[in-house]
Order: sequence, then structure tokens, then C-alpha cells
Amino acid sequence: MSEYGITKSSVGRKILMALSGFFLLVFLLQHFAINMLSVISDDAFNTVSDFMGYNPLVQFALQPVLIFGVIFHLAMGMYLEFQNTKARNKKYAKNNGAANSSWMSRNMIITGVMVLLFLGLHFYDFWWHEITEKYLEGGAESFTGSGRDTTRYSHELQEKFVDIWRVIIYCLSFVFLSLHLLHGFQSAFQSVGFRHSKYTPLIKKLGTAYAIIIPAGFIFIALFHHFNH
Repeated sequence: MSEYGITKSSVGRKILMALSGFFLLVFLLQHFAINMLSVISDDAFNTVSDFMGYNPLVQFALQPVLIFGVIFHLAMGMYLEFQNTKARNKKYAKNNGAANSSWMSRNMIITGVMVLLFLGLHFYDFWWHEITEKYLEGGAESFTGSGRDTTRYSHELQEKFVDIWRVIIYCLSFVFLSLHLLHGFQSAFQSVGFRHSKYTPLIKKLGTAYAIIIPAGFIFIALFHHFNH
């Protein structure tokens, strides 16, 4: 393959990576908003969680897309970071990479892997529990409404944060997520070619705010339920 072909292919992968990143940013914001309801009102949290958990469109259309998006984003991110690392190693003899880039940009693979490990725990805690509840134990009755408890969600969430070690793991994981987002947010806009002298500084500020506020909000939720169970 020619150098032009390799470059073009790399740009295409970065664009796909950015698009999947935008999708996950929207999902993360929505996920945060729903979970914040658990702090404000148990009834509201239970109502929204039950709707999301049993709505066929969410379960059989959006959920598979989400799972694919997560896997694709992380896999593509690891591949691109591997390629970037090889390219940087060739330049280190001439340039100091640390002087030209942030720690976050040079270690996206590390923060990404830590987020992936956390997702494994999070899927076990909540997603697998839901699969068991609805498909392995609940059966068809759970989707009709006659055989399901629509008030269980707030209690189940609170139970997960009784153990202090699980809370610590969650909090550390959201710190890594914050580090990942600090570079990933603005990098996604750059990958799709959005660069403007007027708007780029604003995007950077929004990215920093998003990368700090959303993970900090999830940490607050975990601590809130630990100390108020």
C-alpha cells in the first residue's frame, strides 16, 4: 500500500473512532442523568430505570448498538494508539515527545484499558444482573408487567455501594475516565476536522468541564449511596 493509502486509511479510522466517541459521550451524559435521579428521587429513578430496562427499542435496538460502540471504540483506540506509539518511537531521537504532548494524550491506552476493566465490573454488577432478572429468572411475565417489581432499582443500586472497596474501585475508575476524557473529548473534534480559531478554545473548555464534572458526578453518586444506605 502506498504512503498516501496508509495515511488515508489512518484518517478514516480516526474519524470512525471520533464518531463512536461522540456516541459514547452522549450515552455517558444520559447515563449520568438517570443515575443522578437516584440521589434526587427514588420514585423518579425507579420509573425511568424500569422504562429503559423493559422498553423493546432500548433493549433490542439501542443496547446492541451501545455494546458494539463500546467494543469498537476501545478496540480501535488500542489499535491507533499502538500505531501512534510506533510512530513516536521513531521520532524520539529527534524530538522530546513529553515536551510536545500531554500525559493524557501519550497514555490513552493506559486510561482506556483501566476504563475497560471497570466496564467489566460494571457489566457484572448491573448489566448481567438485569439479564438474569429479565431473561433467566423473570421469563415472559417480566415484560408484561405482571411479574416484575418496578421499585427494585433504587434498592439494588444502593446495595452495590455498601462495600467500601467497591466504592473505592468505582471512584478510582472514574478518575481514569476523567483522564481519558480530558484528551479524548477535544481529540474527537480534531479527528473530524473541526478546527476553528474562534470555536476550538470553547470546545477545549467544554471538554475539560465535561471530563471533570461527569466523572466527579458519578463519584458523588457512589459516595452518596455508600454513606446513606
